[in-house]
Amino acid sequence: MGWLYTFKFLHYLGIILLAGNITVTAVWKVFADRNGDWRIVRFGQNLVTGTDFGLTIPGIILTMVGGYGSLWVLGYSLLEPAWLLWSQVMFVAAGAIWLFILVPIQVRQARLANSWTDQDGVTEEYRRLSRRWITWGLISTVPLCVVLWLMIAKPL
Repeated sequence: MGWLYTFKFLHYLGIILLAGNITVTAVWKVFADRNGDWRIVRFGQNLVTGTDFGLTIPGIILTMVGGYGSLWVLGYSLLEPAWLLWSQVMFVAAGAIWLFILVPIQVRQARLANSWTDQDGVTEEYRRLSRRWITWGLISTVPLCVVLWLMIAKPL
C-alpha cells in the first residue's frame, strides 16, 4: 500500500500544479495585457512561457506518473472502468489544445513582446493573439474540469 500512497500523492501534486498554474496564469496575464504598458505586458508574457515550462509540464508529468502508477498498483486496465478511459481521452484533448494551439500562440506573443520598444508599444497583432489565447485557454480548461469530475464521481 505504500506505493499506492506515493503514486496518489504524486498524482494530486501534479493536478495542483497543473490546475493552479493554468488558472493563475490566465488571471494575471489578462490583467497584465489590460494594463497596456508594454513593459508590464512583456514581463507578464515571459512569465506565461516560463511558468508553463516550470509548472505546467512538471504538473502534467506528475499527474501521469501518479495516475498510471496508481493504476499499476491497483491492477486496473487503461480502458476500464469507462470513467478512467474518458478521463484519459479528456486529458489528452486538453493537452493537444495546449501543445498545438496555446504554446505556439505564447511563443509568438513572447517574440513580439521581446521586440517592442518605446516607439512600438503593444501591437494589434499581440492583442489579437491574446484574445485567441484566452479563448482557447478557456476551451482547454473544460476537458480538465470533466476529468476532475470523472476522477471524483467515477460515474461510469
